[in-house]
Amino acid sequence: QVQLVESGGGLVQSEGSLRLSCGVSGRTFSSYAMGWFRQAPGKEREFVASIDWSGSKTNYDDSVKGRFTISRDNAKNTVYLQMISLKPEDTAVYYCAAANVAWRYIAPVATPLFDSWGQGTQVTVSS
Repeated sequence: QVQLVESGGGLVQSEGSLRLSCGVSGRTFSSYAMGWFRQAPGKEREFVASIDWSGSKTNYDDSVKGRFTISRDNAKNTVYLQMISLKPEDTAVYYCAAANVAWRYIAPVATPLFDSWGQGTQVTVSS
């Protein structure tokens, strides 16, 4: 049974920074593409960023390009999301997700390609 555990969320002021971490167990981490999604109150869950199995390919939603960076450490079974220049509209619960093994050579974007999810970590950006 794969487990994904997010950490690093919290309350930060506008223009501040946070780094989210997601530890993965129960699966050969290096064989899977990973992603970050977020869900704000009253809104659908949306794609934020993804990374292929090796870390060489990444994708970002336009709203976070230039501010967020996804990375992974396969030796530590962990994927990260470094967030800078945070805005109040970044406030959401952030979820880590692991893609189906079939998609490991790309940085997937579509939600259905991800088949394992963490419980989420709250990020609140005050103005």
